[in-house]
Amino acid sequence: MSPRVIIYTDGSALGNPGPGGYGVVLLAPPNHRKEISEGFRLTTNNRMELMAVCVGLEALKVPCDVTIYSDSKYVVDAVEKGWLRSWVAKRFKDKKNPDLWIRYLKAAERHNVSFVWVKGHANNIENERCDRMAVAAANGTSLAEDTGYSPEECVR
Repeated sequence: MSPRVIIYTDGSALGNPGPGGYGVVLLAPPNHRKEISEGFRLTTNNRMELMAVCVGLEALKVPCDVTIYSDSKYVVDAVEKGWLRSWVAKRFKDKKNPDLWIRYLKAAERHNVSFVWVKGHANNIENERCDRMAVAAANGTSLAEDTGYSPEECVR
């Protein structure tokens, strides 16, 4: 039986595009907890939402049954409603963030992943924690470069 893991994620961009960050909380019963965050100089909110999911899955050392809680309709609906499958079939033609979607697919392939959408800023303790971490990361002083971000994508 695979270990069960719960991952909460959130992304933030101060301006869209602008400085951004993500926050991830990983929970594995009975009492394992890990928090991850990082900030970027120039990115978008959707990129940070998706990057948080990728980083959370990549942090898992063994195949797991994973439930991801996210307030991003973009991410949750793309996977749960099957949009991602059609994007892959069309080789992401005219779709944003193909680098991160490919990264997600690679990270998810060894796990049994399901998503749950949660309303943002609705007093969900772990979602609120991820939000605070994402905003703090975006406000950080030594921000990384989001090498996959392309300003041209924003005008498509």
